[in-house]
Parts: sequence; structure tokens; C-alpha cells
Amino acid sequence: MTEVFIDGAAGTTGIQIRDRLAGRTEFSLIELDDAARKDDAARADAINSADIVVLCLPDDAARAAVGMIANDTTRVIDASTAYRTAEGWVFGLPEISGHHAVANARFVSNPGCYSTGFIALVAPLVEHGLLPADTLLTCNAVSGYSGGGKSMIADYEGTDGAPTAWRTYGLTLAHKHVPEMQTRCGLTHRPLFAPSVAPVYSGMIVDVPLHHAMFAKDANADTLRGALAEHYALSPIISVEASYEPATLPIELMKDSDAMRLFVFADPASEQVRLVAALDNLGKGASGAAVQNLNLMAGLHETAGLRL
Repeated sequence: MTEVFIDGAAGTTGIQIRDRLAGRTEFSLIELDDAARKDDAARADAINSADIVVLCLPDDAARAAVGMIANDTTRVIDASTAYRTAEGWVFGLPEISGHHAVANARFVSNPGCYSTGFIALVAPLVEHGLLPADTLLTCNAVSGYSGGGKSMIADYEGTDGAPTAWRTYGLTLAHKHVPEMQTRCGLTHRPLFAPSVAPVYSGMIVDVPLHHAMFAKDANADTLRGALAEHYALSPIISVEASYEPATLPIELMKDSDAMRLFVFADPASEQVRLVAALDNLGKGASGAAVQNLNLMAGLHETAGLRL
């Protein structure tokens, strides 16, 4: 049985992970009461007693937690931004980094929600030479408000009502997901990222628009779709849709699911293309991804306990 400690178990991501592990006999959870969660000595003891620690903490707190490890056996899944481009850490998107790499890693950095969709769409196309690494990419995306954590949830669910029906943010063009989006896709330039929040609890759409001149001259929408379908052919979690008939794609399409669906939309001549990922920001975008990585690191099937 694998001993697991979730540091930050009272937060949104930690709660969702615990829910997915409930009733599973392959894992034994090390739990601390409210007082002990704030006691560094108690946390350090739990961290060093665990086979695998899942960090659901802000960046600085995650770095401090890793610094508490005093052995060479405790393994880590970090859900913060702290180590997503760090050397010595495996990026926890097994479909891109490799299942074997995640399964055998000591340190795994869980991807960001937005970047999960972007990387899943873009990285295979760069790898196959269909999208040049120096392409100037734009990414438009919208998330449910749970992606903003407790403070944003309180804003939208408080007695004063939601602050707005829809809002864009990241206007400094320095969103914390951009470095991993660039690095993990092997891009020469930072993608221009335009995230936004909608008044729904969870769900996510990630949209990468392309002009024909941006990808290989002999490529078209079918070529791009085919490359993605080939890359994810064996995945039980990520699917590539051959067609999609409805006129709209709702943000709630993958709500409460740990799966992700990828789409390639285009005009008949493939002069303009939109690469779109639909996922749940709390599922494949956070807790579902962490449990997938935990399964692999524990030698289990990657889908165990997931909501698919």
C-alpha cells in the first residue's frame, strides 16, 4: 500500500484529490488535523513518512515543503507553478512527457489547467513538423471561476453576487502558465495568452487560432487532426474528435470529467483553423491529472479512480 500525504488538503485541488482517492485500498492517506496543518514540524514528519507527497500549495510554500524532505525516497507531485520548467522535474502530462518518465520520476510537476489544453494541442504538431517552433501563437481561453481558488469562489458565490458576467485577465502578459506553454511545446517565442473567467463553477475551453501560413505548406485541417489523432490513439483520457456538429462548444462540455477532448475546426479551404481543447479545470486541468500521475507513480493503471 502506498502512503500518500496531501499537503494543502483543505484547498480546492486537495479536496478534489481526496474525493478521487476515497475508498481506494491501494493508498493510505496520512492526514493532519487543522492545527497540525499549520505546524511545520508536523508537516515535515508527514512529508518524510510518505511514499508520495502531493503538494497543493502556493509556489513559495511548495518550495519550502520540498526543502523539508530529509530522505532520498519520498516522491513528490507538485500542483503549483514552482517546478513546471525546472530541471530534474518531470512534467506531469504523461501523454506528452511519456508515461514511463512519469511512472519512474521522483519529482513530478502537475501542469497548469490552461497549459494542459494548449500543450496537448500544440506540442504534437511541433514535434511532427506541422507547426514550426518559431510560429507566433495566440491562445484564447476561458475557465470556470473555481480555477481562481477560494478567493475567486467567494467572489462569485458571495452574498453580493458575481462581480461580472465575464472578465478577461492576465493583461500584463505575464501569466504564470506561459513559461510551461512555451518550454513544453519547444516554442521559440512566448505565446500571446489571453485567459478569461466565466460565471460557471468549472469547465474550460482553450482555443489556438491559426492561419494557413502559420503551418507547413502541405498541411491542412485534416493533416493536423490526423497527427493529433495518431498521437493520442492509445490514450484512454485524451480523445481527438473526427467531427463535431453543434454550432457552439459550451465551457461546461467536460464539467466533472477527468477526460479531455480535442477539436480541429476550419473553413473548407483550411485557410483559417482553430485548435480547441475542452476539459474541466478541476479535472484533467488539476486534480484528475494529479491522480493520473499518482496512479502511474504507484504502478497502477493511469485511469484508476478517475471520472471518465
